[in-house]
Amino acid sequence: MLTRQLHDSLNGLGYADKLRSSMSELPDAQSRLSYIARLTGAAAEKVLSRVEQAKSQNDHLAAETRRVTTALVKDPVAAVAKGEIMNFLNDVEKIAQTSDEHLTEIMMAQDFHDLTGQVIARVVTLAATIEEQLVQLVIDTAPPGVAPMPVEVPHEHLAGPVVDPEKTPDVVTNQSQVDDLLASLGF
Repeated sequence: MLTRQLHDSLNGLGYADKLRSSMSELPDAQSRLSYIARLTGAAAEKVLSRVEQAKSQNDHLAAETRRVTTALVKDPVAAVAKGEIMNFLNDVEKIAQTSDEHLTEIMMAQDFHDLTGQVIARVVTLAATIEEQLVQLVIDTAPPGVAPMPVEVPHEHLAGPVVDPEKTPDVVTNQSQVDDLLASLGF
């Protein structure tokens, strides 16, 4: 009985078709959000992998630099005669080339940004449309003389990154602020 009344009311107010249209887009929105999660996850994994490889190569280069420097200070003629300088220079060239490849891969991994930005914009528009239609439905179907009560959402349900740090004074937004916070805590 209640379902029939709601159905008739929605049809009478002209909301049934609008809501049906918006609701039919929800599976597409879920699919698009999954797509964004896949692209950003793959990009993050690629970036982290390349950074780890580059750091390992840089550690090797630093160790070789110390070793060759020690050999040069100890006996410059022997270091050159043994080919240590040439081997070191060859290592530097190879590592520089590989580092360039890693940086290019990291840059290319960011190609998801343009694609996901477009998809996110569409999903946000859909969410705003559904919200607007549902709010209007609630307003139109509210009993006469009843003022809507504001609903406060508890903050624990809003876990995740702060999306508007200017409105939240107790949030750190850059590495310098993180360092200052850690220092104030004794780290």
